[in-house]
Formats: sequence, C-alpha cells, structure tokens
Amino acid sequence: MGVTASLVFAITVATIGSFQFGYNTGVINAPEMIIKDFLNYTLEERLEDHPSKELLTTLWSLCVAIFSVGGMIGSFSVGLFVNRFGRRNSMLIVNLLAITGGCLMGFAKIAESVEMLILGRLVIGIFCGLCTGFVPMYIGEVSPTALRGAFGTLNQLGIVIGILVAQVFGLNFILGSEELWPGLLGLTIIPAILQSAALPFCPESPRFLLINRREEDRAKEILQRLWGTQDVAQDIQEMKDESTRMAQEKQVTVLELFKSPNYHQPLLISIVLQLSQQLSGINAVFYYSTGIFKDAGVQEPIYATIGAGVVNTFFTVVSLFLVERAGRRTLHMIGLGGMAVCSVLMTVSLVLKDEYEAMSFVCIAAILVYVAFFEIGPGPIPWFIVAELFSQGPRPAAMAVAGCSNWTSNFLVGMLFPSAADRLGAYVFIVFAVFLVIFLIFTFFKVPETRGRTFEDITRAFEGQAQVGKGPGMEMNTVKESPGNA
Repeated sequence: MGVTASLVFAITVATIGSFQFGYNTGVINAPEMIIKDFLNYTLEERLEDHPSKELLTTLWSLCVAIFSVGGMIGSFSVGLFVNRFGRRNSMLIVNLLAITGGCLMGFAKIAESVEMLILGRLVIGIFCGLCTGFVPMYIGEVSPTALRGAFGTLNQLGIVIGILVAQVFGLNFILGSEELWPGLLGLTIIPAILQSAALPFCPESPRFLLINRREEDRAKEILQRLWGTQDVAQDIQEMKDESTRMAQEKQVTVLELFKSPNYHQPLLISIVLQLSQQLSGINAVFYYSTGIFKDAGVQEPIYATIGAGVVNTFFTVVSLFLVERAGRRTLHMIGLGGMAVCSVLMTVSLVLKDEYEAMSFVCIAAILVYVAFFEIGPGPIPWFIVAELFSQGPRPAAMAVAGCSNWTSNFLVGMLFPSAADRLGAYVFIVFAVFLVIFLIFTFFKVPETRGRTFEDITRAFEGQAQVGKGPGMEMNTVKESPGNA
C-alpha cells in the first residue's frame, strides 16, 4: 500500500476543517484591546453613557467563551450529520455555518452590533465543534491501518497552522488594526469556500458506504484508488464483519454508550485523554507567554509568542513521523511526563526570576520545550485515538462525547484560569503538573496501544476485557500487531 495523490488530496481537503478550528481559536487574542474599544464605543452610542468596566469585561469574556459553548453544541451534533449524510457531505454542508459566522463577525463593526459579533462567534463555534468530530473520523476511515496514526496527526497539524496563521495575520500591520480587525475575523469564509469547492472531488468514507449504505462495489473501488492497490479484500472483509456485528445491534446512541459495559473502558479512556489535552495547561501557557517573554526583556513579545507557534507547528510534524514508530501510548506518556517537568521548571523560574536574571531565560526555554512535548503527545493523539477505539456503530456517538469533553474542559480552563492565576501566581503551574502526573499514571495503566491494529481487533479486545473485568492497558499492549498492517 502506498501514499497516493488521491489519499493526500482527500486528507488535505479534510484538514481545512482543522485549520478553521485553530484559526478561530487563536484569532480573537491579538485584537483584544481593539475589540474592547469597539464594545465600549458601541455601548456608549447605544446607552448614551459610559458602560461600566464590569459590563465590558463580561461582554469580552462572552465573545471569547461563547465560541466554546458553540463547540460543545457542535460536537454533540456530530452523530446527527455523519450517519445521515456521510462524512464528506457533512463537512460540505456545515461550511454554510462557517460562511454565516464569518459574515456576522465581518460586518459587526459596520452594523455597530455587539450582538452580531457574539452570535458570529457562537455560530463559528458550532461549526468548529462539528469539525472536531468530522475530520478525525474521515481521516481515520480513509487511511490505511499502517498509516492511520501518521495521517491522524495531520488533524493537529491543521489546528496549529490555523493558530499560527491567526497570530501572524493578527499583527497590527497586517489585519490586527482598528480598521481591519473585522476582516481578520471574517477571513474564515475563504477556507470554507475553498473546502466547499474541493470536497466534491474527494471520495466518501468507504466504511460509511459499505456499512451504512451497503455499497460494497463503490467502497472497494474507492479503497483501491485511495490506497493504490487492487488487494483490499482483507479490509473489505473486516468492514463486512463489522457490518454483521452492527446488524445484530441497533445504532448506538450517546445514552446507550454509557449504559453498555462493552463501551465503558474505551469511553473512559476517550474522555480522560481529551481532559489530558485541555487540563495540561497548554492554553494557560499561551495566555501567560506574552507576559513572560516581556519580563525576560523581549522587546516585542508578540513575536516571541509567534515563535512558540512555530515550535508548535514544527513538533507536530515531528510527531507525524514518530507516531507509527513509537506508538500512540508511548508518545502520549513522553509528552505528559515532559510537560510535567516543564511545568515545575516554569514555576521555579517565575518565582526566582526577580532574584536571578538567568531564570527568565530558563522560563522561556521551559515554555518552548513544554509546547514541543505537547505536540509530541497530548496535542494530536487524543483526537484520532477515539476514532480507533470504537467500531463504526458507536464511533459517531463516541466522537460526540469526546469532543464535548474537550470543549467543556477548554471552556472551564478559559473561564477559571485568570482568577486561579491571580490567586496562585506562578504556583498555578503546579496544579497543572499534578494533573499531568495523574494523566501519565492513567495512560500507563489504562490506555492500550492501537498502532497497527484494525478497528475490529481493538473492539474485540475491549469486549473480551469487559467480560473478564480486566483493564485494557497492559493486556492489550502485549497483543501482537495485525499481520500485514504494521
């Protein structure tokens, strides 16, 4: 099996959805003061009085946090789309949300409407929540087993490139100015239009076609074209086996996912892995980085923050090459362990930076290494491993629950971190270090290695353990990889 142009094209077009998630996550930070001025001016015109500082802060927090609320709604709606319209068509349909959200944000200043800005952020959040389910699922289902992890990492690469592009375009002399900031927010329309134009040339997920639509010939033809080989009989048979199993049980809903003992272990793993991504403190570190770089004597801290974004992107590419060699579980543990050490180093250096000048540089180094460790493990792996832990029936519901866990923890960190940082100061990173150690222990004992294993293998192993009451971690890691897939 080779990497064909069709496969690369399909996955690249799908990851535009990941880029959108990254871009809309990062885009709101650079023009913070300018948008606050817009809120102040607009409310002043409407109320004919100066709005209170509390009202402005609340509205600004709402502009930022409503995105995560939209993400929660979107992530829980994944199953409604993918089972009815398919993976590819779902991505195509929801681009209407991206265009609507982009227009609302882009024209909010001309209309002098705070409501349009907040509604636009909500709509684009719903769109991004749906993308966090659609993209990893589509990539996982069109990729050959041996390359599933490497291609799954491209989802995270799309996210970090989106964040980096948002940081660069948010510079004052590009689109981060008082006149052009609506264009910065509305720019999300362009990738939506590009993806909409390209998606009709991408194939539907062969698993969806065979299992949901019973179109075996078409599924076989797509697999042969995507993977560049005529010999796909084993993969078609695996899908048929999965289809037979699904015929014996009706489509799994979110409620049934929590009720069935067969799904308890993989569901717990999926939720904890998503929490390990958000509660690692990565958003908090980016929140703090500009201030830390400023303390260290960096004249333009925004450029240092962009530098951290470049490190972010580079190490996502490194992870792309490591994930099929070292395995998901190993990389996740290395990432968590490295981040825990860096969190302690950040705390120590922040506490001592006024006494020892060199500590500021230790802190900068700790931030950059911390970001690198995040992208090796907790950044990319939680997104695509969920798609690997579940078979076709429960996969959409599982992706919805996992996505919702991620967005909820993202929302909580965003809301609670500023007040926690005010109270704890530099010691706030010790809290994250404790979380990271807990997640590391959980990963060691509970998370299985899925590298080189078919979806069917993984599902059967979990069902066997549900019956005998064993944890999957060590047990599944001793099982040999499927022949011909490693």
